Amino acid sequence: MNDKRDIVVIGGSRGAFSVLRNLAEALPAGLPAAAFIVLHVGRHDSVLPELLSKWGKLPACHPVDGEPVSSGRIYVAPPGHHMRLVDQRVRLDEGAPENFARPAIDPLFRSAALAYGARVVAAVLSGDLDDGAAGLAVVRAHGGYCIIQDPADSEAPSMPRAALGSAGANHITNSQSLVQDIVAAVNGASREKLVESETMVADDFDLEARLSQQGLVQPEDLDRIGQRSPLTCPECGGAMWRMRSGAPLRFRCHTGHAFSALSLEDGGDRAAENAIWAAVRAVNERVILARERRDWATQTGDGQQQAAIEQARIDEGVRIAQVLKGLASSSA
Repeated sequence: MNDKRDIVVIGGSRGAFSVLRNLAEALPAGLPAAAFIVLHVGRHDSVLPELLSKWGKLPACHPVDGEPVSSGRIYVAPPGHHMRLVDQRVRLDEGAPENFARPAIDPLFRSAALAYGARVVAAVLSGDLDDGAAGLAVVRAHGGYCIIQDPADSEAPSMPRAALGSAGANHITNSQSLVQDIVAAVNGASREKLVESETMVADDFDLEARLSQQGLVQPEDLDRIGQRSPLTCPECGGAMWRMRSGAPLRFRCHTGHAFSALSLEDGGDRAAENAIWAAVRAVNERVILARERRDWATQTGDGQQQAAIEQARIDEGVRIAQVLKGLASSSA
């Protein structure tokens, strides 16, 4: 007999906005499930709930912390806040960003799996990098139903492709069929049985989900689910642990920041590019100072020797700056 499911969690980023409009327009009134959406918006003001309510038949809102979960509603993570499901309530927090995002998709997916198990339908939509991949694996490990937008149908295929590699899917859909696939899952569409390796990691997934809700954790707690890494957190500079459970490869620090390897690489590339441009600035300032000193030497009659020394510094600085700018361009 097929199971009914009444919790729908959806995550997306670049390219997901138009998909969410199609979703709102087509979801039926009286949907016997509550829908929760995380769209990467950072701290920018968002009118997404008003738009979703205007476009469709279901009311949408930014929930308040502690609000009870109700069927037939759409809850949208507010800017700058993670949204989690705990004890049949919506919990909001300003905890550490995950994959450089807050709100992030993984905290919602993990908490839903932990709280509702097989009652969860999770959908990963178009987006960059791989937020949602680790969370979808937790949903899968707890028997939830996993839907992924076809990467070929996605404006940004990285996120759905990573989710496929991490957790697989009960159904791969496109933007036009998403709603009927979600409704079918809510109404009990069958899914294949989980393979043993996916169930075996559930305990580690659960502990990681609980630790992520705590924010600050003790090193010995992270030792239970990960291995200490020589890498440092790009957000706070703290020590990081490499998580043992499941794909994708990911890291977590004791202050709560978490990264997939893909997000960490992207952040490292940006940090390296910023460091190179900082070096360009420092070298260019040396060139500016050398020009000032050369002109000063010429004006005050200190002699051609000092002016020649400063000119040599200028020439060297210009060469170094050009090399650095080339490195910055190649790393972009």
